[in-house]
Amino acid sequence: MRMAISPREVVREALAFRRPPYVPWSFRFTREAREKLEQHFGTTEIDPYVGNHILELGSDIGFFTELGNDRFRDVFGVVWDRTIDKDIGNVEGQVLPEPSLHGYQFPDPLDARFFEDIPSRIAKHGERYRLFCLGFSLFERAWTVRGLESLYMDFIENPGFVHELLERIADYNIAQVKAALEHDIDAVYFGDDWGQQHGLLMGYDLWKEFIYPQIQRMYQVVRDAGKTVFIHSCGDVDELFDDLVSIGLGVFNPFQPEVMDVAGIMEQYRGRLAFWGGVSTQRTMPYGKPDDVRKEVRKMRELGRDGGYILSPSHALEGDVPLENLLALIEEARAEIL
Repeated sequence: MRMAISPREVVREALAFRRPPYVPWSFRFTREAREKLEQHFGTTEIDPYVGNHILELGSDIGFFTELGNDRFRDVFGVVWDRTIDKDIGNVEGQVLPEPSLHGYQFPDPLDARFFEDIPSRIAKHGERYRLFCLGFSLFERAWTVRGLESLYMDFIENPGFVHELLERIADYNIAQVKAALEHDIDAVYFGDDWGQQHGLLMGYDLWKEFIYPQIQRMYQVVRDAGKTVFIHSCGDVDELFDDLVSIGLGVFNPFQPEVMDVAGIMEQYRGRLAFWGGVSTQRTMPYGKPDDVRKEVRKMRELGRDGGYILSPSHALEGDVPLENLLALIEEARAEIL
């Protein structure tokens, strides 16, 4: 086995753009995909079989309140219907029916439930790279409380409200990040989808006016602590990479090959921006054969051989991925250390 250094150190080497002993990996699974693996391996403890190199900490969205009938309430008061999507769900209702924060009480960013299991999880998995995760970290949090169509209209009709809402969300995130940084973590991950299959959801000008100033504030807190900034944004967002690198972004996820030239972008940003993802979840993983999965994993591994890359599918794997493809992914990722 080629495990002379810990998975944590392998990730650190890769993200420093030094050639790691092998290409690290870290995969995510939706509930349905995970259940397939649990049934196959005969245990709910699948981590030893998967071998993920990243330890994800925190509660990225804050789904703490179960309402029954597959409905959950997050800490911002948004109710989610999970009758179809079992992992996140669909927004039910509108927390902010008017473009105003009057009477709305923001949740406590220091709620102990976000942090209480961090020491025990680090004690159990301390060999892995430690990533504190905030999901719905800005735009997504705003539209879930205001409603997507309403927020789009607010960009034009109520810009002052949008600036105030996003600033308050960023303040909440910054307070939570500062608390997370009291633990021995390596990086902070901000989840916030800005892209669609072609282009940005809101266009570059609105993104630069409303989103950029707040993420700059959030990233700076992480950078000042000497930690690495990760972001997750689905879709075609590579037009933002120069702006993001300029304010300290270190790692981009999910890196979708369906909407990006993954090989060209890795070459263009080598030494400046690392990537986590790249294996197709729209084509190869659900519809390919195991040999197709292995071939794509090998291709991405070669692209990341000299660092700047963490191997992964370009999103959490869904229940439509055949078990044999899940196993091919895991086996091929682990091939170099066996």
